[in-house]
Amino acid sequence: MNQIITFGEVLMRISPRGNKKFIQSNNVEFYFGGTELNVGISIANFGGDVKHISCISDDFIGDTAISYLRKFGVSTSAIVRSKRPLGVYFLEVGAVIRPSAISYNRSHSSFSEIQPKMVDWQTALKKGKWFHWTGITPALNKGSKETLLEGLKLAKEKGMQISADPTYRSGLWNYGENPKEVLSEMVSYSTVFIGGINEINELLETDFSYSNKDFIEASKQLIAKYPSIEKVFDKIRTSINSSWHKIRARMWNGIEFRETEDIDITHIVDRIGTGDAFAAGLIHGLQKFEDFKAMQFGSAACAIKHTYLGDVNYAIEEEVISILEGNTTGRLKR
Repeated sequence: MNQIITFGEVLMRISPRGNKKFIQSNNVEFYFGGTELNVGISIANFGGDVKHISCISDDFIGDTAISYLRKFGVSTSAIVRSKRPLGVYFLEVGAVIRPSAISYNRSHSSFSEIQPKMVDWQTALKKGKWFHWTGITPALNKGSKETLLEGLKLAKEKGMQISADPTYRSGLWNYGENPKEVLSEMVSYSTVFIGGINEINELLETDFSYSNKDFIEASKQLIAKYPSIEKVFDKIRTSINSSWHKIRARMWNGIEFRETEDIDITHIVDRIGTGDAFAAGLIHGLQKFEDFKAMQFGSAACAIKHTYLGDVNYAIEEEVISILEGNTTGRLKR
């Protein structure tokens, strides 16, 4: 009974090689990803038992995506198939003063067909210990919202830990639901909140600033409104430019406030999926360490993900711990 469950869309990412724009290149490369999937694969790389639940195209692209998940040891037993194509997004990777740019093609994807009756949650959660969700999934369509909600209710009933990353992206909510009401209900089933001031302000309709003092007060008010929430974690990114960022994290666990030191990433290889890497590191860490070290592990996992091409963090636990311990010189290992 120690399985980590993730639920969400699997996407194919297509990018020109290097830092080129599409107009500059006839050569592209592809990766598989998706917010919740990125979390699941990363935890599997740390040694966790992970199951990902999704709806994937019933064609050779879908077969390839499923093979990709299995390569990392992620269970695909609860994945259902659809005649619709896999969702795709196009990414131009920025550099220095030029930001990256993304265009999505997912409105009629295989995952857009997901419905509650398609997922046997009783079987899917049979070995579940932890359920992770994000605000991306309920924003996509009514079916994904209702399917996720059904899973959350059962996970709560089973006493599972439930981590919420209630990312709010206004451009996704196009099917008539009230985002605040939907996310508020889902947060009410959750035990660990992974989000910052923006997410808390959206839920509480407040205007807290980014200061540590306001973060503590915002966390206290969040826990007061949603008593199931036990701990709040916030990843903070400072952008010098597209190629140089600083990462740190802070927490309020109902008892104490703690904050990590900045980790400098002076040459970013790929920043997609770095927030997912933080969530994965934190979830893994909370099952092994005390809260502060778990947050440090998450922050280090986020930092090292910036060195890998693609959406997924390929780092193993040993490599993240090395970063956590301050080994950031990149010295050659022999």
